[in-house]
Amino acid sequence: MDQATQAEASQDTLDREVLGWLEFGEASRHLATDIAQGDFFPEVVVAIARGGLLLAGAIAYALDIKACGALNVEFYTGVGERLPKPVMLPPMLDEPSLAGKRVLLVDDVSDSGRTITMVVELLKAAGADVRTVVLYTKPGTLHEPNYTWRRTSRWINFPWSSLPPVTAGL
Repeated sequence: MDQATQAEASQDTLDREVLGWLEFGEASRHLATDIAQGDFFPEVVVAIARGGLLLAGAIAYALDIKACGALNVEFYTGVGERLPKPVMLPPMLDEPSLAGKRVLLVDDVSDSGRTITMVVELLKAAGADVRTVVLYTKPGTLHEPNYTWRRTSRWINFPWSSLPPVTAGL
């Protein structure tokens, strides 16, 4: 990497919150501990895919919850680029099976809060008792999660999405 590219990458990193894999592990365990010490113990963990998948798995393992699911929602299409509103994508979760269940809804970030709000409403309409957990919460979000690890106003580089897809060069 030449000096100009290094300087550009360095500046880009300064404007971003960077989460590494080790820190992700610590954050996941911290959130699971907060949940375990609370008065809500989930029966089911549901991830908002794709960003919430890894955190949902880590929390489900830490809490020893085997019932897991995911909802596929697209909102962001690129850095700072999003659709007019969140859109559900197949395959769909079997919401009726969550009626009467304590559901922990997991995502990576509550940025605008529109995605989490949409999914919380969907799960509540199905009869679930829902709590939410995220790694990051941004100022001005429409949905204040029940559990959050950190607050930031910066764009976040997650370890699972900061590199381009491996198929890009094939």
